[in-house]
Amino acid sequence: MEKRIIQVEEKVPAKMLIPLSIQHMFAMFGASVLVPFLFGISPAIVLLMNGVGTLLFIFITKGKAPAYLGSSFAFLSPALLVISKYGYEYALGGFVVLGIAGMAVAFIVRQCGTDWIDIVLPTAAMGPVVALIGLELAGSAASTAGLLEDKVDPKNVIVFLVTLGVAVFGQILFRGFLSVIPILIAIIAGYVAAGACGLLDFTAVKEAAFFALPNFTSPKFNFEAVMTIFPALLLVTSEHIGHQIVTGKIVGRNLLKDPGLHRSLFADFFSTTVSGCLGSVPTTTYGENIGVMAVTKVYSVQVIGGAAVLSICCSFLGKLAALISTIPGPVIGGISFLLYGMIGTSGLRMLVDNKVDYSKSRNLTLTSVVFVTGLSGIALKLGNVELTGMVLACVVAMALSLVFYILDKLKLTNDQ
Repeated sequence: MEKRIIQVEEKVPAKMLIPLSIQHMFAMFGASVLVPFLFGISPAIVLLMNGVGTLLFIFITKGKAPAYLGSSFAFLSPALLVISKYGYEYALGGFVVLGIAGMAVAFIVRQCGTDWIDIVLPTAAMGPVVALIGLELAGSAASTAGLLEDKVDPKNVIVFLVTLGVAVFGQILFRGFLSVIPILIAIIAGYVAAGACGLLDFTAVKEAAFFALPNFTSPKFNFEAVMTIFPALLLVTSEHIGHQIVTGKIVGRNLLKDPGLHRSLFADFFSTTVSGCLGSVPTTTYGENIGVMAVTKVYSVQVIGGAAVLSICCSFLGKLAALISTIPGPVIGGISFLLYGMIGTSGLRMLVDNKVDYSKSRNLTLTSVVFVTGLSGIALKLGNVELTGMVLACVVAMALSLVFYILDKLKLTNDQ
């Protein structure tokens, strides 16, 4: 039997809500907590603000857009530069200013509508852009699992294969309630396998306090620091649009129209602004959680909200947060391997569902150029921000599509 879809507004029974929410929290945990580690700050404040930001997102989008907000990687390079030169407080100032600018962009989108997206990102361009969201992260999943080392540890391979195997075959073989939590079951199976292989270290759990308040930090502002971080606005905006489109395809709704791109953009950047004001890193919609929805067909915002509440609780429960952080890389990598692939497949599905006609040269050209741009590894530098992968592919796709549109209006194309 085909898995029943639990739609965005549906309520989930309490006995299902907790495991489904835990599944979402675990999916985002590894990547989201990595950012504060790189910045040299406590992950507790990040867990708190990720949860708060997600709840704000749900409220602002009227509960119509299922999305979990995790720590954004778009800011890593410029933020690390600012931290090394001025300190973390000045990076926070850059986050706040960028968040305010993003909310201004949301206002412009509200005034101008979203019809322009079909012009600058037709399906032949958007399909590969969405696919690249998952495909360019494939290496990250393998790296997290420890499979790209010069000398690969066989234990890592075992744990990775157990986790991935349970996730893959769980989708096909599990029935009833188990069929909607294959990711959670795979994480548990991988964790047990990691324990059997001797990869678990509980030192951090022993040293952590039962209850601990997150460390709040106030932002400081410096013009150069702000301008170093500011170009990341393009990355986050492009990433957000791509995530909303792929989520819309998964849940079968046009989220750019309802609740509207302006609402989701505003919510995303408002969360980043609040996070920066209180000492946390910028937030963004998370690919891992989009992948969970694609796998489980559970789209309920109630489940996403439950994951947000659990994240907030973890920020105050030192032992619990430390225990979750003991999940080893091969487990996170095994899950990410499947989830990122699901996102990539969603992009290809867009091309199929919209019946893109590749007998037309423009469609073949658009898709080809976008894929090669995203996967080639080439980069474009704007100050201290580097555009590469999906973001650069998105910029190229928009520019090329706009040129094609102008040529159409001038009646110069040969396939009208």
